Amino acid sequence: MSELTHFDAQGQAHMVDVSDKPSTVRVAVATGVICMQAATWQRIQSGQAGKGDVLGVARIAGIQGAKRTADWIPLCHPIPLTRVAIEFDHIEAQDAVRLRCSATVQTVGPTGVEMEALVAVQAALLTVYDMCKAMDRGMLITDVGLQEKRGGRSGHWRRDDGSN
Repeated sequence: MSELTHFDAQGQAHMVDVSDKPSTVRVAVATGVICMQAATWQRIQSGQAGKGDVLGVARIAGIQGAKRTADWIPLCHPIPLTRVAIEFDHIEAQDAVRLRCSATVQTVGPTGVEMEALVAVQAALLTVYDMCKAMDRGMLITDVGLQEKRGGRSGHWRRDDGSN
């Protein structure tokens, strides 16, 4: 297991110094799921959710979340992002739908974008919840996690447990 880098020798939290790290292309992919009633999904698809284009607004929220990660997570570096892509797909069951959000975030820099991808997923899914809560307060956001990261000293990592 790697050493915790956000603590100094005295155990105090600090922002990691990345000034000596080389700038490389770094990519992270995160996913998450929001579970909802089938009727809620039908209203989203038909454009009858009452607040507009739910997935369009959620996509923009995810992009904005990625761009503002350093405002959400105190020790994250503000990173100039070169790409943020938010995608949705779904699995329908009898009375429920699992809407899956995937965020791909990229930069060229000295530190990775895993947190930006995770925040993007959360912001997108929270926006779906916010826009649809009047119809379905029982929606559940679940299974948020990093699926893949590329670049940097640690190289390529991919989740291989089949989740999400």
